[in-house]
Amino acid sequence: MNSELLGIIATYGLTVLLAIPLGKYLAKVFAGEKVWTDFLKPLESAIYKLSGINPKEEMNWKQHMKALLTVNLVWLVYGFFVLMNQDKLPLNPDSNPGMSADLSFNSVISFVVNCNLQHYSGESGVSYLSQHFVMMFLQFVSCATGLAAAVVFFKAFRDKTTVKLGNFWDFFVKSITRLLLPLSLFMAVILAFNGTPASYEGKDQFISLQGDTVNVSRGPAAGFIAIKHLGTNGGGWFGVNSAHPLENPNYLTNMVELIAQVIIPIAMVVAFGIFIRRKKLGWVIFGVMTIGMLLLLIPTISSELGGSPAIEKMGITQQTGAMEGKEVRFGPAISAYWSTVTTIISTGSVNSMHDSTMPLTGAWQLLGMMINSFYGGCGVGILNYFIYLIIAVFISGLMVGRTPEFLGHKVEAREVKIAAIITLLSPFLILAGTALASYTFNTYGNADWAVQPQNWLNNPDFHGFSEMLYEVTSSNANNGSGFEGLGDNNIFWNVLTGVVLFIGRFLPIIGPVAIAGLLGAKKYVPESAGTLKTDTMTFGLMTFAVIIVLNALSYFPALALGPLAEYFTMLK
Repeated sequence: MNSELLGIIATYGLTVLLAIPLGKYLAKVFAGEKVWTDFLKPLESAIYKLSGINPKEEMNWKQHMKALLTVNLVWLVYGFFVLMNQDKLPLNPDSNPGMSADLSFNSVISFVVNCNLQHYSGESGVSYLSQHFVMMFLQFVSCATGLAAAVVFFKAFRDKTTVKLGNFWDFFVKSITRLLLPLSLFMAVILAFNGTPASYEGKDQFISLQGDTVNVSRGPAAGFIAIKHLGTNGGGWFGVNSAHPLENPNYLTNMVELIAQVIIPIAMVVAFGIFIRRKKLGWVIFGVMTIGMLLLLIPTISSELGGSPAIEKMGITQQTGAMEGKEVRFGPAISAYWSTVTTIISTGSVNSMHDSTMPLTGAWQLLGMMINSFYGGCGVGILNYFIYLIIAVFISGLMVGRTPEFLGHKVEAREVKIAAIITLLSPFLILAGTALASYTFNTYGNADWAVQPQNWLNNPDFHGFSEMLYEVTSSNANNGSGFEGLGDNNIFWNVLTGVVLFIGRFLPIIGPVAIAGLLGAKKYVPESAGTLKTDTMTFGLMTFAVIIVLNALSYFPALALGPLAEYFTMLK
């Protein structure tokens, strides 16, 4: 077998082997059972006492969402003003300027919502203070927000009937102290020992082999890069993200970073099954997600290893596959694996340039973000999957002539309406946002004004449409990666994607938690011979079919206008 393919198998295999015990550990942590990290309880108690929080105070789902939205609003205001004034603050050895209002608006929303869509270039766009005390801080707390929301969802189905869903702050703090901080420290040490910078010194200078003087940015990057992956954040310390040799020095760090960005999403699926005492359901969900991942990964690898048909027509053999935009130290196969997992789990980090991938690869990347439930982000992945699951339950109930039920709770009109709204939200944001961008470009493409659409696209053909579609899709999915042929640091894109980021993050969290809270409060209905079992592979395949049909109906026309049209044009 090709050694590059063995690298992919080894990386994914290690991820699953580590995720299973991590999932068991998380189930115990959030259930309040004894775990080996209980020595951190005094630290957590001090945080609660300092903040005036009673972690034993039970909340209903509305109180959870109120706490979640309130604290996120505080972080948004704080980060906005720091980024605008970073040039006047300390820890800025490279003298980076403060951000404009529209760029600060976009950047802080992006990090608050766990997206990290960067319209600035990492090392030259923000100071060390902003990197650590805004960006890295938000990478921790935005991930913990998603995890806490997921645990609220877990709690709703643990007991037969309940409105008491634990304490948001307890889940939030434990997500950081018991999970994110320990793993980040461990990973940061690995990166630092492999050459990733970890000091507060400014740019270094060296003479290249050609005799040129080169200034190289550095800084305390190792810890930042660790949480960027573990928290499915994706924002890079350096502008080119994990394609940068200091952010991702070698194949070992490449494996570590790949494992880090997938391990918590898989572990949360395992934890869900254990937490609600329905392990079989957890494994069915994991199986459906894995099938979806493989159906995106396999054609992506094939496309990248096959290379460009246009070059083949010139009689040139591409023995190494499509290497444009790839790092030689990694190669096309593991880069294809990275591009798949980073788009299905909303990390958005890159070790190669997505804008340079083959057209069909771009289609699979887009589809992974549009579905946004094959593993998904930390906590929110299983929330996104739950919406599809509720629709599958509803359709299945109609097919057999029974009132739909999920885990002993009747799914009625109110829950289905919420699920339908959330299902329609993503296509609306993606398609309406792309349509607005296309209209603006075509109408004002030669205008000389603040939006400057004439500077947006280096490729104004099918690929240019794909670049705009990718930008809006990435924002809605809280992903953050981009087709970087698009000039996005302007008022239009900063405001448009900022709005999409905000709506695309919080409504898909509120919706599933609301459904779970409503279901959890209903009278428990014991299982009978006629009960629709949701922990079977048959129902898993039904859910998978719902995912495919809904997304095909929603997005096929847009994909046909972009990456698919580019592919067939290339063949012609």
